[in-house]
Amino acid sequence: MGAHAMAQIDRNDAPELAPDSILAVIPTLNEERHIETCIRSLMAGDAQLGDVPLVVADGGSSDNTVEIVERLKSEFPNLRLIHNPKQLQAAALNLAVSNTSTPGTRYVVRCDAHSIYPAGFILSVARTLQSTGAASVVIPMDAVGDTCFERANAWIVDTPLGSGGSVHRGGKTSGYVDHGHHAGFNIEMYRQVGGYDETFSHNEDAEYDERVAQAGGKIYLDADIRIRYIPRGSVRRLAKQYFNYGKGRARNVRKHRQRLKIRQALPIFALLASTGGLIGSSVFLPALILPAGYIGVLAAASVAVAVWKRSSCGLLAGLISGTMHMSWAAGFLKEALSGSKP
Repeated sequence: MGAHAMAQIDRNDAPELAPDSILAVIPTLNEERHIETCIRSLMAGDAQLGDVPLVVADGGSSDNTVEIVERLKSEFPNLRLIHNPKQLQAAALNLAVSNTSTPGTRYVVRCDAHSIYPAGFILSVARTLQSTGAASVVIPMDAVGDTCFERANAWIVDTPLGSGGSVHRGGKTSGYVDHGHHAGFNIEMYRQVGGYDETFSHNEDAEYDERVAQAGGKIYLDADIRIRYIPRGSVRRLAKQYFNYGKGRARNVRKHRQRLKIRQALPIFALLASTGGLIGSSVFLPALILPAGYIGVLAAASVAVAVWKRSSCGLLAGLISGTMHMSWAAGFLKEALSGSKP
């Protein structure tokens, strides 16, 4: 019997969880478009959820995020709003654990304002933490979108060309992993390793997972708990997101003396080869085969996704993939070459 089956049986047989032993946290910054949908999805599915403390840690939103949360507090008395002056997600989780947890808090559930959650999500994550004894629970993300760009982004990000085969991107099999999209933590381990490193604006989750592993903790991917995630809706926002992801990965590699996985190194090779080919073509025209070959792969991906999804929106898939690859690689190289300390 596999790890997934064992975890399922244990979860069903585990003692009942007290709702107030769980702390759920949503970091926010200008999330007026998504925050109400997120909160309502988190509060759906079980009356016990009304007794789970749900903390929105807002980083100083300039839109209507705070007003929306304040309005929802009358409907959800367990909802609380705190101010996160450092703005970063890492700081939001640390602040919530320090200032809003109680002596009875055993588990922390991290929620993303851009996500739509299945009924009973918070309780499911806590029960998996309880039944597996894992230090962290991670989950798969199933990207969805409303606009044409968001849909194409969603279609390509869960493929090897988009995410490089990350287990938390559309993963189907439960089991212990090195890293994934964070859903929940055992609060004792969270405190033991010092929580998130607030010097990381991005990739703080992978950095945390590295310290958990060093401390002997295990990270469990529960493929039965899935969330819908709304990806970035423009080239500019996508490029900024992945540039920062690349910088975060470089800082993580430097801090923990890691080696890049092949899927992480490929975008860097693509950027260097394409740039080198363009520069070299001035003296050796056949060098253009390098950027041309890469563009050809992206173009083929666009056509394939458009045919697969029977939608012209799929033709944006190559542009989106290229934006992810080049931005991530540029961010990684900028941070790696800066020589700054983690």
